[in-house]
Amino acid sequence: MLAVAIVTTVIGFGFKVAAVPFHLWAPDAYQGAPTPSAAFIASGSKVASFFILAKIMMLGFAGAEGDGAWRVFASGWVPVLAVVATFSMLLGNLAAIAQSNVKRLLAYSTIAHAGYALLAVLSNSQTGVASLVYYIVTYALTTLGAFAVAAAVENGAGDTRFSDFAGLSRRAPVLSLCMMVFILSLAGIPPLAGFFGKFYVFIAAAGASKDLGLLWLVIFAIAMSAVSLYYYLQVLKQVYVTESPATVIPVKASIAFQIGVVLMALGVVVLGCAPNLLLGPIVDAIKAAGP
Repeated sequence: MLAVAIVTTVIGFGFKVAAVPFHLWAPDAYQGAPTPSAAFIASGSKVASFFILAKIMMLGFAGAEGDGAWRVFASGWVPVLAVVATFSMLLGNLAAIAQSNVKRLLAYSTIAHAGYALLAVLSNSQTGVASLVYYIVTYALTTLGAFAVAAAVENGAGDTRFSDFAGLSRRAPVLSLCMMVFILSLAGIPPLAGFFGKFYVFIAAAGASKDLGLLWLVIFAIAMSAVSLYYYLQVLKQVYVTESPATVIPVKASIAFQIGVVLMALGVVVLGCAPNLLLGPIVDAIKAAGP
C-alpha cells in the first residue's frame, strides 16, 4: 500500500507540474491556449504545486525516503523522483531544441525546469524547501514576463513562430531587452535570478546526504543546463540578429503593458543581484512554521 501511495502521488503531482512521463498535455496546451492562460498555467499554478508536493513527500512519506545514490537505489520516494527528474530534464531540453514556436519551446522548457525543481524536493530538508520556493517564484516571474512578450508579438503577427520574432529589437526595443533578460534568466546566466535559483537547488541536492549520493543528478542537471543555452539563444538570435521581414509587423503593446513587462524584468535582475530580498523571508517563514 505504501508503494501504491507513493506512485499515485507522484503521478498526480507529476501531471500537475508537467514532469515526464506525465507531460504530454503541456506542449499542445501551451501552444493552443490563449497566451494569458498559458502564462498562468506555467507560472502561478507551479508555485503551489511544487510546495505541496515537497511537503507531502517530506512529511507524509517520512521514513520512506529510500536512497537515490548512483547504482545503490533503495526503494522509496527519493529514487522515484530522481528518475522522474532525470527524464524531465533530458526530454524537456532535447525536445525544445527541435521547436520553431516560442510558446511550444517554453512548454518544453517548463518540463525541463520541473526536473530542476524536483532536485530541491529530493534534498528532503528545510534548506531544500527554501531553495525550491525561491526557484519556483523567480521562475514563475521570469516565465510570466516571457509569455507577456510573446503575447505582444502574437497580437501583431497572429502567432509566436520564430519568424514572428525576427528583427523584434528594431520594432520593439524595450520589449526585446526585457525578453533578453527573461531568456537569459531561464538559461541560468548570472547575475539574474534564474542563475541563483538553480545554484541554490543544486547546492541543496548535492548536500542532501553526507556521501553526496545525489551528486550524479546534480552533474547531469548542470549538463542539461548547458544544453538549454542553445535553444534559448536561438530565440535571442531571431530577436537581435535576424533581419526584419519585408513587411514590417507592428507590435501592439500599450505603455502600461510595457511598464508591467519592464517591472517584471527589473524584478528578475534585482532578485538575482540581491537574492536575500526573497530568500531571507522565505527561510524565516519556513523556520517559524516548523517541520
